[in-house]
Amino acid sequence: MTRIIAGTAGGRTLDVPASGTRPTSDRVREALFSRLAHADVLDGATVWDLYAGSGALGLEAASRGAASVVLVEANARAAQVCRRNAERLGLGQVRVAAQRVAAFLERASGPVDVVLVDPPYDLGEDDLAAALGAVAPHLAVGSLLVVERTARSPEPTWPSGVGRTGEKRYGETVLWYAEPLPTGAPGPAAPTVAG
Repeated sequence: MTRIIAGTAGGRTLDVPASGTRPTSDRVREALFSRLAHADVLDGATVWDLYAGSGALGLEAASRGAASVVLVEANARAAQVCRRNAERLGLGQVRVAAQRVAAFLERASGPVDVVLVDPPYDLGEDDLAAALGAVAPHLAVGSLLVVERTARSPEPTWPSGVGRTGEKRYGETVLWYAEPLPTGAPGPAAPTVAG
């Protein structure tokens, strides 16, 4: 059973789509939000939950003090579950964007404080890199980008101007943390090609 862990809606359960999504486990969400609380980035924050599924990550952020949360979910049934969950929890600062992540990012305006990226595990690395590249212009100094993947996936390809700040594994799940690099700082090292 998926539930909100803490905050104004703490302990309340969430509906989850019948199929096609993989909710983040309570253990991983608790660890993620403990780190976000330690970094003091949620109170009053603008948060995007990309590939939202049930909306558990974004709704947790709203419950813990985020001022504005957008749940982006392309699957119409899952987007409806997100809406129902937000309404039932009384989290009026949550908006659901029922569209593909790429379409949302084309029209979105920033800056954004926290971006939670939890795509289906079968999303290709090139598609993930494209999404992260589209997120990058919306990040500002102090913004945080979190990507959840299977532990078997390679490290995401970070866009220019964004660098990894941490990684934490939880069984079959890994959370990657990144943020904008200071102006003039070198970006991630380019892979070398033998040949």
